[in-house]
Amino acid sequence: MKKQIGLWIDHRKAVIVIVTEAGEETREITSNIEKHVRFTGGTASEDGSTEDTRDRQFGNHLNNFYDKVFAVIHDADSIQIFGPGEAKGELEKHLERKGLKGRILAIETMDKMTNRQITAKVREHFHS
Repeated sequence: MKKQIGLWIDHRKAVIVIVTEAGEETREITSNIEKHVRFTGGTASEDGSTEDTRDRQFGNHLNNFYDKVFAVIHDADSIQIFGPGEAKGELEKHLERKGLKGRILAIETMDKMTNRQITAKVREHFHS
């Protein structure tokens, strides 16, 4: 059975639409991450270790989030990724490291969308 997946992603959540011959399923994964704040001067020690620690924690948190997304989409035959910011490109790199590069059909920049809009876009992409 062919499994096609479209997903909208930003650093806070991923909305995944799974399309198979049996129908459609929508799943949402939240990252539970706070907005990444970069500090300039003042609060970090001279070597910048406080900011480095925060960046490392943020990166680790994102990798855990991308692993959760991967767990849902790893067996897809084709993948469409869209979203507003950097997360779609970061997820693409994550999927490439996991051997899914050949299954990524499209990456597109899109602003915030409702779950209905996301589902309609995925349906349009795979049924056209």
